[in-house]
Amino acid sequence: MTRSAPPTDAPLGTLVKKVHLRLQRLADDALAPTGLDRREYAVLRVLIANEPLSQQALAALLGVDQTTMVAVIDSLEAKAAVTRRPDPADRRRNAVQVAPGGHAAFRRALAAYTAAEADFLAPLGTADAERFRAALHLLLDAPTPPKGT
Repeated sequence: MTRSAPPTDAPLGTLVKKVHLRLQRLADDALAPTGLDRREYAVLRVLIANEPLSQQALAALLGVDQTTMVAVIDSLEAKAAVTRRPDPADRRRNAVQVAPGGHAAFRRALAAYTAAEADFLAPLGTADAERFRAALHLLLDAPTPPKGT
């Protein structure tokens, strides 16, 4: 069975969603042997760059709801990848930090994710992959037009 070329007039949102789902599948497959899933990898990535952080700050940075964040932190804590302690600045909050085992798990997951991302971008070639990343950053950093314009 051969694939037909995709329609060139597909809505941008559809294309972005399909590309995103493909990258997620590649990432899931790559991360599976590391024992981490995409959400756990993302939490460790953010924590390593910014630790310690409250669960609320992590949820906001990653754009997930509080319930999901608690579940991800619970899972990482069960894997001895993070520790959760009362925040000294506000004892009502938990501060989350990467445990020694979390650093090792993150290094393995980073290598796996980086390889999956490289495979995903390979059809573009190096120069186009860099332009693609730059274009995505331009779109993310562009001001949002006012409603109704």
